[in-house]
Amino acid sequence: MKTASLIVLTGSLLAALPALAQERVWRCGNEYTNNATVAQQKGCKVMEGGNVTVVQGGGGTKSSSGSSSGSSGASAARAPVGSPRVEGVDQRARDGEARSVLESELKKAEARQAELQKEYNNGEPEKQGSEGRNYQKYLDRVAEMKAELARNESDIAGIRREIGRLPANKTQ
Repeated sequence: MKTASLIVLTGSLLAALPALAQERVWRCGNEYTNNATVAQQKGCKVMEGGNVTVVQGGGGTKSSSGSSSGSSGASAARAPVGSPRVEGVDQRARDGEARSVLESELKKAEARQAELQKEYNNGEPEKQGSEGRNYQKYLDRVAEMKAELARNESDIAGIRREIGRLPANKTQ
């Protein structure tokens, strides 16, 4: 009797599996949808094989339809979904503050670069202490100085890139 009820239970579970199966999912560039009409309108391709896990971030698919509206769409694309809106005056103040901080960091990095280049002396810095007797120690220090110059130059380039990403400063 127990075996018959177990077989019936197993059969009913197997019959329910198609109901648990995942819906069709279409890929539209970097977006995914399970809405057939939207997929047909956008000319999306059906995803086949494997399961697709979708993690929605706040607005779900609604954010993709609203991001195509003029200049506000470009700024909406940069802001994370669900982030609070900032008034134009406040955003300009933040951008100005960010610019001044980055310019200050740039000046410090450029001053440090000039100092490092002076100390490096075109690859021939002055020997210190026991380096006169231990040439390998001198070579190691020169290599460290060269690497520090390269790191600092990379930092300067990064700061300049960040400044370039900020909107143009209209108050100057």
